[in-house]
Amino acid sequence: MIFIENEGHTNPRLNLALEEYALRNFPSETDYLLFYINEPSIIIGRSQNTIEEIHQEYVEKNNIHVVRRISGGGAVYHDFGNLNFSFITNHDVKSLNNFKKFTAPVISALSKIGVEAELKGRNDILVKDKKISGTAQFSTGKRMISHGTLLFNTDLGEVANALQVKRSKIISKGHKSVRSRVANISEFIHKPLKIEEFRALLLSGLYEEMEPFETYHLTSAEWKAVHSLKEEKYDAWDWNYGRSPKFNIQRSRRFPIGEIDVRLFVEKGYLTGLKIFGDFFGKEPLENLENLLIGVKYDKEEISKKLNGVKIEDYFGNVSTSEFMELLYSTDE
Repeated sequence: MIFIENEGHTNPRLNLALEEYALRNFPSETDYLLFYINEPSIIIGRSQNTIEEIHQEYVEKNNIHVVRRISGGGAVYHDFGNLNFSFITNHDVKSLNNFKKFTAPVISALSKIGVEAELKGRNDILVKDKKISGTAQFSTGKRMISHGTLLFNTDLGEVANALQVKRSKIISKGHKSVRSRVANISEFIHKPLKIEEFRALLLSGLYEEMEPFETYHLTSAEWKAVHSLKEEKYDAWDWNYGRSPKFNIQRSRRFPIGEIDVRLFVEKGYLTGLKIFGDFFGKEPLENLENLLIGVKYDKEEISKKLNGVKIEDYFGNVSTSEFMELLYSTDE
């Protein structure tokens, strides 16, 4: 295991570019660990509709970054009180969507500083029924990222101000509000710590949990490549916002694996546009499924024929073809 030093950078666009660069370019013989702290920002899940996840006016007024990540799951708020961790490893079918494997050493490290946490639900780390962390994954097929947030001393009021959490998500978790179901790790520590001290303690705990690992500093050439990726991708409006299609039919439903929100554009009885959003974790690119159905008659039988042989669970997780078909013709929630 090699720890990648991000040199104290707090720009979320640069940190996400660093994470992706390491995933795609660093040697596959080694696993990597990355920590980073971001300036106030909203990090959007790969398959989400940005405009519908944020309070745009508030975000603009308060200069909050809005950046899309390459992993699935829901939108999260970051600030200087939030520590982000990322494990970069070889792809392993058993590890994909197995959040327990990658959260276990983090949970154990937290225990060493007196914070008794546990993994609950799909991908949340909780302390005394309060969420302190959410995790997500992305795989290239050869390498994978398993990353997450750790709310240490985040301004929790800003979470509600900046994000538009859908009522169906709140109801499904059995809580009345965003604020009521999240907490800071600092609330469970008996002595005050700065986030830099917390970072050092967590890293020390991870050293004990895993094989000894060294610290790596990127070369100037590597940093140049990371900045290029940031400018070409993570600074781009098309990546961060430009996925909101025209539509005249919307179908959405919350499943145990998360929400699936389908936007369809139907002209003269045929699907001429289709976009799928959500906070689920799938393995295959949604674009493949969307493109498959473009040009098909908006008819159950015709769509069913087109989906014959398609493994719907590869796109969403544990959702069947019949459930997906029902969603396409259901009443909006």
